[in-house]
Amino acid sequence: MTLSRRFSVLFVPALALSLSATAADLPVRPSAGEIVKSSQPSDWRPLDPQNTLYMELPGGRVVIELAPEFAPQAIANIKTLVKERYFDGLAVNRSQDNYVAQWGDPNAETSPKSLGSAKAKVPGEFTVPISNDKRFVRQKDVDGYAPQIGHSNGFPVGRDPKAGTTWLAHCYGMVGVGRDNDTDSGTGAELYAVNGHAPRHLDRNITVVGRVVWGMPLLATLPRGGETMGFYGPKEARTPIISVRLAADVPEAERSHLEVMRSEAPIYQRVIEAQRNRGGPWNKYAANYVELCNAAIPVREAGKL
Repeated sequence: MTLSRRFSVLFVPALALSLSATAADLPVRPSAGEIVKSSQPSDWRPLDPQNTLYMELPGGRVVIELAPEFAPQAIANIKTLVKERYFDGLAVNRSQDNYVAQWGDPNAETSPKSLGSAKAKVPGEFTVPISNDKRFVRQKDVDGYAPQIGHSNGFPVGRDPKAGTTWLAHCYGMVGVGRDNDTDSGTGAELYAVNGHAPRHLDRNITVVGRVVWGMPLLATLPRGGETMGFYGPKEARTPIISVRLAADVPEAERSHLEVMRSEAPIYQRVIEAQRNRGGPWNKYAANYVELCNAAIPVREAGKL
């Protein structure tokens, strides 16, 4: 699969059905939001400035958390591009409904901007050895795309114990590296964020490098592009990228101080269970099931609930 305008993919969502209790059997359960409010400071972790990107758009800041355990070579190349100001002055080139928003060089196919000292080819990191992932917490629900699912340091992941591999899943807000047919053609100069229903068929076909943890509405609400696959035409306005910076290179006073709930914390298992079996007077049916991409990790401004 590629994220250039020359290729396209059809997407058919999988359905997961489960049997559960009837409304009469439902006990009064706290909501996920109520559980989050009961959390303690130790249940949260700050973002690592060395693995956090700030993409400044006219409407505000998009904060991207990187996952170097899953894509070390791609992320190293992206950091080189960022440090050399590659993305500054480029644009969001594509907004495809219920699929992705993509950014990079609008002239990449005609007169591309120099990559500077970044690599022109990076091996595809579609999966990595399970040994790379030291913090996997399994989610008990079944999944059509992976033998096992769960979270690692807050990122949604699939894994195959028999193959000994694990990978980041294409959930809402996840950030991946656009490529052409060759597996090493994705340099990180073209990135995208999932802006709709999870296109999990892309798992293990594209290098995923992280996720948007703040500012996703700035990408999700962009006008949809009028050309094939949601690319903007020559007469359509693209959203310019003011700058992209590594948080560690931004003065402390100008940083976004965000915290992510620890996926290994027991409270997060309670959050997942609250989403698996929603309680309260409004819900009349408990599904006893939640998809991986609907078990999102809570994010907050530091110290706030």
